[in-house]
Amino acid sequence: MNDSAADGDAQRDILSEKLDFKTKLAYGAGDLGPAITANISVFYLLFFFTNIAGIPAGLAGAILMIGKIWDGINDPVIGFLSDKTKSLRWGRRLPWMFYGAIPFGIFFFLQWIVPQFRANQSDNIWPMFWYYVVIGVLSQSFFTVVNLPYTAMTPELTQDYDERTSLNSFRFTFSIGGSILSLILAQIVFSQIADRQQRYLVLAAICTVISILALYWCVFGVRDRILAFETKRIQSEEPASLSFLEQLKIVFSNRPFLFVIGIYLFSWLGVQITASIIPYFVVYCMGLKESDVPTLLIAVQGTALLMLFVWGALSKKIGKKVVYFLGMSLWIIAATGLFFLQPGQIVLMYLMAVMAGVGVSTAYLIPWSMIPDVIELDELQTGQRREGIFYGFMVLLQKFGLAFGLFLVGNALQVSGFKASVAGSIIPTQPESALFAIRVAVGPIPTVCVILGLVLTYFYPITREMHAEIMLKLKERQEKKGS
Repeated sequence: MNDSAADGDAQRDILSEKLDFKTKLAYGAGDLGPAITANISVFYLLFFFTNIAGIPAGLAGAILMIGKIWDGINDPVIGFLSDKTKSLRWGRRLPWMFYGAIPFGIFFFLQWIVPQFRANQSDNIWPMFWYYVVIGVLSQSFFTVVNLPYTAMTPELTQDYDERTSLNSFRFTFSIGGSILSLILAQIVFSQIADRQQRYLVLAAICTVISILALYWCVFGVRDRILAFETKRIQSEEPASLSFLEQLKIVFSNRPFLFVIGIYLFSWLGVQITASIIPYFVVYCMGLKESDVPTLLIAVQGTALLMLFVWGALSKKIGKKVVYFLGMSLWIIAATGLFFLQPGQIVLMYLMAVMAGVGVSTAYLIPWSMIPDVIELDELQTGQRREGIFYGFMVLLQKFGLAFGLFLVGNALQVSGFKASVAGSIIPTQPESALFAIRVAVGPIPTVCVILGLVLTYFYPITREMHAEIMLKLKERQEKKGS
């Protein structure tokens, strides 16, 4: 046996093994940085713009919308380019993470600086507006550079139906754990630093360092497994002859894929609209302090973290669809309860938060466990693996929807008469119309999103049996090529 054949056998041996704990842990760590930065942004950035930087709610929503739209546009581009990347040392995905980690951290941090473009609140707001637009666009660009290749690695690490659910459990343990960590850090920083503007700057600096280190942990921890897959892929993949536009047509002709992006869109639209409005709900509707916000969010995310492995185990017994229906049903009950909650009902507020966390965990786990199955169906139909472009367009549509949702929330607050403030000023009393708008955003709007996701989940066509048949046919094809 020559050296290349021996190397090929060694690579296949690695791929045939179950993922070890160390590799799963390293893979999970790759979502820690994006999770910390994304969750701090979702929970606090709109609030920071309106209550620290003094930007009107409508303009603040526009800043977030522009960043998210650009983020969505660059997703399929980065996905396509990462599919085409060739590196014998790092594979297709890891170079993007390795070189993008530090710029990703820097531009996230710059979003939390309040530039001194104006001496007082009455001066021109537009220089500050454009500062946040530019920094937001750059921050979202590097977020995609590190996060899109990371998400596309799931089917490259394992092709086992249930092992992928396990792998995603590790991923979202770090994701939700990162969210909880960021909220704990927020609670500590907010309690120790009196200056409201300085609080966010210190919190952003700490999160930036943690995020960069976690990305490098992932890169070096999964490298051997990724290179084993890359060797196998190069040996078995048919030469790509389709243009980018032709690949898009194939992607959107994949019917199960359309279901998955719809499920993901509605799930995360509900999650992130709720997350962005919760600080307003706690401060203005419940009459609590700004420092109380992290505690409530920890209750949601802590419950979601605990439930991840419960749902992962249940999905093996009762299926992904049933798990999703159970979790989302509890979330609907929680969202309804929050809408009717009154000041002083603190115990009920935390009970609703725990119920919401049980549902949120399925929004993390289930859609991302479905997408690798869709990619294998595409491989069976076309002979090519295009993880990057599938993940890119999945995230693109999700971010377009999210951008529109945040834009609507920001403008709904402004139309309802919400009063912005700047750091150092007294938090203003909001009119009843603004309080009602906040309640609608925390209850009915996420509920509608969840219901639409449930409808799509009901009709999602790929079952465990169908996936087993797809993998059997792919294995037969590979054996014919190898003979």
